[in-house]
Amino acid sequence: MDYEKPEALNPQIYHHAGHQSPQPDGEATLHGFDEPPVPEDKREFRSDSLWRVLHERHINMIAFSGTIGNGLFLGSGRSLASAGPGGAVLAYVLMGTVISSVISCLGEMTALMPVNAPVMEFPRRFLSRGVGFAVGWIYWFAYAVLAGQQLVAVSNAIKFRYEDDKTFLNWETGERVDNAVWISVFLVLVVTFNMLPVRVFGELEYIFGCLKLIFITMLIVLMFFLSILQPRGDAYYAEPLGTRYWNNPYSFFNPTYAAKNDNLETTHIITGSLGTLLGVWTTFTSVLFSYIGMDIVAATAAESRALADVESMKMAARKVNLRVTTLYSLAVLTASFVVPMDHPFLNGKASSVSARSVFIIAVVEAGMPKVAHFFNAVFCFSAFTCAVNAMYIATRVLHTLALRGQTGPEFITKRLRACRSGVPVRAVLVTGALMMVAYMGRDGAPGARLDELSNNSTVSCLVVYVTICATYLYFFRTLEDAKLYGNTSESQAASYDRDHPLYPYKSHGQWLKGCYGMVACIILILFNGVGAFIEPFNVRKFVSAYISLPTFLILILGYNLRKHGLRLSDWWTDKSGDLSNTVQATSPKRKGRLEFPDNGFTRENMITFFEWVWVWLK
Repeated sequence: MDYEKPEALNPQIYHHAGHQSPQPDGEATLHGFDEPPVPEDKREFRSDSLWRVLHERHINMIAFSGTIGNGLFLGSGRSLASAGPGGAVLAYVLMGTVISSVISCLGEMTALMPVNAPVMEFPRRFLSRGVGFAVGWIYWFAYAVLAGQQLVAVSNAIKFRYEDDKTFLNWETGERVDNAVWISVFLVLVVTFNMLPVRVFGELEYIFGCLKLIFITMLIVLMFFLSILQPRGDAYYAEPLGTRYWNNPYSFFNPTYAAKNDNLETTHIITGSLGTLLGVWTTFTSVLFSYIGMDIVAATAAESRALADVESMKMAARKVNLRVTTLYSLAVLTASFVVPMDHPFLNGKASSVSARSVFIIAVVEAGMPKVAHFFNAVFCFSAFTCAVNAMYIATRVLHTLALRGQTGPEFITKRLRACRSGVPVRAVLVTGALMMVAYMGRDGAPGARLDELSNNSTVSCLVVYVTICATYLYFFRTLEDAKLYGNTSESQAASYDRDHPLYPYKSHGQWLKGCYGMVACIILILFNGVGAFIEPFNVRKFVSAYISLPTFLILILGYNLRKHGLRLSDWWTDKSGDLSNTVQATSPKRKGRLEFPDNGFTRENMITFFEWVWVWLK
């Protein structure tokens, strides 16, 4: 539904312009940072606009809360079993650097050009409109499926049962009720939460994020002390564990890879160097699922009060990178001290999904079974809040697609555009309908369908991450080209100079990070389904591992055929290279940078230090 001719390929440079809402596909930009927040009593109750009411603290915690979930709490045990203690920690660190590189690319572009829906808008500008269209739809699909997957995680966590020779724990109500009932109940709750006015939603997410931050910090401390303190009298071991499970007869990497069928039964065992490689490699994909959600930091732009505050976007991107990668790596490291990689519950012998959690195993064997109940309750809460966050992002993506006229017939599109109290109600309902894919996970072995859904969401997000990195590389080249133009003012030209002290957000070697993130994500996409090819060939795993890639290519193909027909030369020439409405930092003194005003130990230096600490903590 593009109505305009392709724009010039040269960078388009404009002076500051007023706000423009997203228009049917064809507009080059989605401005919005210069629109002041409208007083609540003057906002339209019914309109096509979202309300800008989220503060920086809300954005930080929405991204943090959306990332911290059962990918860590329930998935880290599988990583430990597959790759060994050292391999699992290495996987979390390496995948953290990959995702941090992607988020840095997205954060720099958004800080310089604070637009609505940056994940979709920037590919339209610097790659092609067809790619932007495809990214929008696959991004919506990935987060809607991710939200459904989290509903499966909740229903599996409620059916808690831990049973070994010494301990028996269970949630009887959860075991008696069918998974479909729990999926239905929490689907209604997730939809209801997303119907709340975004100001209320933001405050709730801030509380949820703070609770998760406190819990994961407590978890790391607890795992560390369990490894060094004298065990309780009813513990499964009599001496402090220390680093026992990193030493002989254990090892840094797991030398054995076990291929499993749909019922999680071992069908094939590979040992030696190949087994080690397969174990670490398959762990990379599952670990990457734990990091999905960090891109939420830019996806909230349309509802941010601080959209024009370049320091806000810079700090949000850096905080989520540091917090999530550090906490995840420390959590897995400390857990690997207290649970061995060959524990039967980590290798398919657990009686429930939650019993596969390395953290629950750790507290049960430390003689604290009541704590296991508390942990499982937090895991249920964590999966529920992640479902709320994933649905929030999916609805905003669908709403933006509707504003561009990219959601089909007009009678459908105009309804998806409509907002009530700043909430795209019909987009919420349509996304909720897709989330019913969660009912696919009501049966099968514990966690089998959960793994398939999570893998599908991961690969879809990987496709988006490749696009973000490729977009950044073209953006970087466009900045270099823009500096060569002589028709801009000196102050405006400084916006395109990454070495200028007022450039909003610069990471050293960012173009290398963009290349690193893009290449790493491409390799993960191409080889993430290697486990499906190990005898016997698993069709379900193969489809879940690769269906997102042809879907993305078909979307690009369909868009270009509709717009350009068979004129292949026009398929990649409708990018605008638009650099309009760039912004600069207001002062050379940057938020988050520690610069003492005086020499020595003074009151002003102490105040400056504590203000710096608060900036990074809030």
